[in-house]
Amino acid sequence: MMMHIDLSSVLRQTVSCELYSNLVTRPTGAAVRAQIEALLADARERSLTVIDFSHVGMIDFSCADEVVAKLLLQTTSSERGGREAYFLFRGVTDDHWDAIETVLERHRLALVLETDDGAARVVGTVGDGERVAWEKVYELGRTGPADLAHALGADESDALEVLNTLHRRRLVMRTDEGYIAVGGIGIQHD
Repeated sequence: MMMHIDLSSVLRQTVSCELYSNLVTRPTGAAVRAQIEALLADARERSLTVIDFSHVGMIDFSCADEVVAKLLLQTTSSERGGREAYFLFRGVTDDHWDAIETVLERHRLALVLETDDGAARVVGTVGDGERVAWEKVYELGRTGPADLAHALGADESDALEVLNTLHRRRLVMRTDEGYIAVGGIGIQHD
């Protein structure tokens, strides 16, 4: 299941104001996250959600903590009722980045960010080996431990370990056919 969530729409519904486009204050962030979680409640076994910042003016640290960090922490710390949730963040600008980067560092989190040209990259707290492996999975498309090991010149057991780490962090999806980098899946732009 793939879902697109425009944060500005969720924000306007939450604060009941058509002109409001800034994510500020912890209570606002908590309310927006609760609305996102309600939208995700119907997700099936596995879901990919695009969290779109395109129409959000700015986000403060407390909202970034509520909306980004807590959302990621909840999805990586447990599988919500047997469901796996993955996120791709779109439309993040310099006005958003300082707050998001700070909460990622504070909580030692990473996420997949879609760039202006439609490509994806992993950002946040991620080791060099994990970053290289994620980039290789993104480049290869669907891949398994043997293919990744060959591409990296590594042992297959090491490749499997890093793939499992990236999966636990929800940076790659594990399927019956192999692993796919979040953001490496054909995502439609609205």
